[in-house]
Amino acid sequence: MKRDVITSAIGIVVLTLLLGIVYPLFITGVSQVAFPGNANGQQIYLHGKLVGSKIIGQSFEYQVGNKLTPTKGPLLRPDLKYFQTRPSATGEPYVAGGTPDNAAGTTFSNLGPNSKATEVAIAANIAAYIALDKAPNGTPYYPGGLTQGRVPVDAADSSASGIDPQISVANADIQAYRVAAVRGLPLAKVDSLISTYTSARGLGFSGESGVDVLELNLALDRLTGGS
Repeated sequence: MKRDVITSAIGIVVLTLLLGIVYPLFITGVSQVAFPGNANGQQIYLHGKLVGSKIIGQSFEYQVGNKLTPTKGPLLRPDLKYFQTRPSATGEPYVAGGTPDNAAGTTFSNLGPNSKATEVAIAANIAAYIALDKAPNGTPYYPGGLTQGRVPVDAADSSASGIDPQISVANADIQAYRVAAVRGLPLAKVDSLISTYTSARGLGFSGESGVDVLELNLALDRLTGGS
């Protein structure tokens, strides 16, 4: 029995060293050399400051004075000079204590297509998206104005993860009119930036093309001297 105990103890020590220390360090080293960007979360820095990630969505809003929401948080409004990401399930009312694009709590709504809550959430997202198209004087930015039928699917519903960093090309093309007008830029220039930050379909056939919102907004700030 003493021999079995010693053998077991040696096995625990050896396996702990191999699988708990050596193997993780080896994999970490390989990942840092082979694909450091992915290994470190595709982080994006601006003037040495971490501003986000290529693979995590984030809101582009500003705080309205000192007003608070019913949940005691700051009252936020979308910043019209920026492209806005798609709705985030991590910040919807049925997620307790949720905040939009919360990478620590990725989730989808988990509501069925026939759920009343689904209907209400999608209707609210569509209304919010259409409201973004209205200038202060009530004039729509998008030619002819937006209607429910023109709202892209990704502007009406959240993604599976709730933190999708991309929007569809159709979504970006619609928002381009607002961003160009608010920033005083030619629409053609904004469209060109959209093309620059549009990624192709995976392996050329999987999924759809997507526009990285954070990188696009950073490019716009560089162009117009924003921050």
